[in-house]
Amino acid sequence: MDRRRAAFQSGFAVFAAAVAAWWLPQVLELFSIINATVYTAMAVLALSLGLVWGFGGILCFGQAAFFGLGGYAYAVGALNVSDTTWAIPVALLVPTLAAAALGYVMFYGRISDVYMGVITLTVTLILFNFINSTAGEEWRIGAAPLGGFNGIPATPPLNLPGDPGTPLTPEQIFVLAIACLAGCYVLCKLILRSHFGRVVVAIRENKLRASLLGYDVRLYKLGIFTIGGAMAGLAGMLFANCVFVSPTMFSLAYSGQIIIWVMVGGVGTLFGPVVGAMLLQALTAWAGTLPDINPNLILGLVLLVAVLAIPRGLQPTLAGLLRRRETP
Repeated sequence: MDRRRAAFQSGFAVFAAAVAAWWLPQVLELFSIINATVYTAMAVLALSLGLVWGFGGILCFGQAAFFGLGGYAYAVGALNVSDTTWAIPVALLVPTLAAAALGYVMFYGRISDVYMGVITLTVTLILFNFINSTAGEEWRIGAAPLGGFNGIPATPPLNLPGDPGTPLTPEQIFVLAIACLAGCYVLCKLILRSHFGRVVVAIRENKLRASLLGYDVRLYKLGIFTIGGAMAGLAGMLFANCVFVSPTMFSLAYSGQIIIWVMVGGVGTLFGPVVGAMLLQALTAWAGTLPDINPNLILGLVLLVAVLAIPRGLQPTLAGLLRRRETP
């Protein structure tokens, strides 16, 4: 039954992604298409934390760090090569290596879970302050000036592979973002169904028992943490193709929002963080159009209501209600 359910969920995710990729570009205006791409990139980012926190048991305040590194790595790579397709592996490699290095220090340094949150948050703030201080002309990597607090607004978009003269349109980038989101969702499903994923969940449930069974807890935690960092870097690359990279990608606001998205959607689920990210982004955008209303206040109230009314999150709560209705 679990296999059938997992296969159905993966198939439904791919089907929904295909319908969205085909239908939305035909009915939405250009501005809405760009916003939808941003929402999709943020959903990938929320999914990365949903995997690391919900199934790995690692509350990481530093997903924004890998998100920003992915965006900046893409921007720097794209400005230094004519074919921006080659900037994609750079955008994935940099945050992956950063996550692996940081995870190695934390897990093999036997740092407690509480201090892991502090360390990941500190790394994010260090990167935020560092990137903000790179405004001088001397701060460049090849042909790419880092730009300080202004960021890199001249980031070229992805082009057709092997054809640098044909950049992708916003509609094509949206389709790519949808494909990446669906691919990441299916990949997470496959990971959790594998031996590696089952061991990661077992470690989350009882670290001591898993270690007594002979599993290297540090290695498995490092693996899931690195995968989450790579997914966050992919989200940063997609974001760089529809807006532009700036130090705000490393900001504390992003770090907090990602956690809120996952909590509202449902910790320990994959679909929940995706839904939470998209719904709360839409709510924040709507609140921003209201006069004399602080969108962050609305976001805080939503979190407060969600924690008190649906502490398990949207997806687990709705799934529980459906199971009750199906039970005779």
